[in-house]
This record gives sequence, structure tokens and C-alpha cells, in this order.
Amino acid sequence: MLKMFIAPQNTDVLLAEAETENLYLKLIEQINKDFNLANEGIDFPLRVTPDELKIQLHEKVYRLLQYKFAEYLNLLYIIDVSEEEIKKLDGSDLVILAEQVAFLILKREWQKVWFRNRYR
Repeated sequence: MLKMFIAPQNTDVLLAEAETENLYLKLIEQINKDFNLANEGIDFPLRVTPDELKIQLHEKVYRLLQYKFAEYLNLLYIIDVSEEEIKKLDGSDLVILAEQVAFLILKREWQKVWFRNRYR
């Protein structure tokens, strides 16, 4: 029986699931690939811990929101983050918004890795 993709409810659960399924390195590779496609080089080393990944991704998204909004939008487009989900977010606190967007990015990247692993 095929396991259905169920999106994790938060970053910690997502990263734990990626590690449990031995797909954490693939997730990092996918993130690096898509950021580079968007010309927003972020080269997470494959040994980056889930906590460091979470913090650094949050910081990167925060800086994009604050200083490079056009590049931020391009990144979301390239990663294919749901516009509908982005519109649901409350943008009144930039730090919280960046954290939520970082989770949406991780969720979409995890979905790509998960499906590629299941249906190759």
C-alpha cells in the first residue's frame, strides 16, 4: 500500500520526518538547488543540523523580505510555494512572517523530495 503525502504541521515535525525517512540530505540538496536557481545562493553544508537549517533559512527569508522583496517573490515562484498559503499569512510582524514563509518553503521542498523518492 502506498503511503499518502501528509504535509507536516510545523518545521520540527517536517525535519524529524525527513531524518526518519533518510531524506534529510536530499531535502538540503533540493533547498540549495532551488535557491541557486533563484540566484539567491544559499549553500547549506550537508552536515548542517536541523536546528541550524531552521535558523539560517529563517534569517535568509527575513533578509529577503526586508531588503530584496523582488528576489523574495522570485524565489517563492521558483520553489512553487502556494500563493494561496502566502496570502493567508499575517504580515504585520516581519520576524513571524519570515518564520512562517520559511516553513512554507521547507514544506514545498519536502513535498518535492518525498514524491521524487516515492515515485522514482
